Amino acid sequence: MKTYLEAIKSHIEAHPPNFGDGEPVLTMLYECYNENNPYDNEQIRADFNELYQQMNGMPLREMDNIVYPVCKLCRDHEKAGFIEGIRLGVLLAQEVAP
Repeated sequence: MKTYLEAIKSHIEAHPPNFGDGEPVLTMLYECYNENNPYDNEQIRADFNELYQQMNGMPLREMDNIVYPVCKLCRDHEKAGFIEGIRLGVLLAQEVAP
């Protein structure tokens, strides 16, 4: 097994994979993380309750026109933070590695 792992390591060092900017791989990691780590917590529920209170009396369609873009913005922001965190972690690992 050790010989096999060394051969793979040598091959990767000689022929590093090209993932471009890595965005598809990082997006896949985020999607997997997001599916397995729901982020609905007390603070988020309280914030949405406050948003709904501010929209009290609005027709449902108007509320949807506000809530859907807010949710998309939150998801995009969370995804960007996750991806940048992974990139930072990789850079740190490269600097620390011997």
